[in-house]
Amino acid sequence: MKKIGITTTVPVEVLIAAGYQAVDLNNVLVSDPRPGRLITIAERAGFPLNCCSWIKGIYGVCMETGIKDVICVTSGDCSNTVMLMETLKLKGLNAVPFAYPENPDIPRLQEALEALAANLGTTLEAADNVRNELQSARDLALKLDELTWKQNTVGGWENHLWLVSASDFNGDFRKYRAELNNLVVTCSQRPPRPAEEIRLAYIGVPPVYARELYNFIEKNGARVVFNEIQRQFAMPEPGGSLAEQYSNYTYPYSIHERLKDITTELERRRIDGVIHYVQAFCHRGIGDIIFRDAIDLPVLTLEGNDDFFLNSHIKTRIEAFLDMIQRSRIRSANDRKGKLERALAPSKNTPPSLHK
Repeated sequence: MKKIGITTTVPVEVLIAAGYQAVDLNNVLVSDPRPGRLITIAERAGFPLNCCSWIKGIYGVCMETGIKDVICVTSGDCSNTVMLMETLKLKGLNAVPFAYPENPDIPRLQEALEALAANLGTTLEAADNVRNELQSARDLALKLDELTWKQNTVGGWENHLWLVSASDFNGDFRKYRAELNNLVVTCSQRPPRPAEEIRLAYIGVPPVYARELYNFIEKNGARVVFNEIQRQFAMPEPGGSLAEQYSNYTYPYSIHERLKDITTELERRRIDGVIHYVQAFCHRGIGDIIFRDAIDLPVLTLEGNDDFFLNSHIKTRIEAFLDMIQRSRIRSANDRKGKLERALAPSKNTPPSLHK
């Protein structure tokens, strides 16, 4: 199959139906042994230093890997993608635009899907057949997510890795499905993790320092049991059609659409605190104001750029955040104990005979 790069999650069913192997360029960037060199390729080509590292990294991946076809999401993701697309065209690549509607509008998304299918030489009927094939893989990803927060047998890194990979299924959805099925079986047989672990939610785009972040959190007595955007890649609300499925996919739309999903999951998963990741120079960072106003839990905002490893400053902030949550837990437990003791203590006005 001919490879086609994607700048973020797109209706991958259409790409597969057209005979392409989808490649999430973001995943290629962060899994590279030396991702910094891919950013350097873009900067040497003239990309400004204050441009998002994901955009520069995607450009570097395209130049390094020789991918000739790229789906660029021009609405519903990064505003810089428009100029990235023009730059890729300058370099001779076939950069195909795809725009999510401003709001989750099924008829308008249906039109966008039809245009994409026609551009790639396939039909939505063929894409719907692929959608049915992919559903079992997505079901397994959501099963792993359930094992994470309900059975408590899956770590935050495993959850992140397999959910984020649902954007392109690592280029082979059948292999992805088989490997994930084996992991789900293994995780189902594990003993549950300690009940006293601090339960965290991670919201925002996947971090550049993902592996180190999740492992460092778990070394400090906590675990991420909700990965917001990564879970959305698995399409938790598939609906009855391809257009409905990608209308229920929250990431491309208003932050308030995302908040409906986030606040529901925070309560359902008994979250103690929230980590909000923002990418440097990204307009989505302003949304931190809205999240802090809407979420009634401790929130730690972390920023990343081209630092693919946790530095000491970020580690200290995470440790302080977890310590604050732990102290709050202890205070709450002591308050509950005190109220219970006061409720069970005999009243001063109780007759002596009743004290016995």
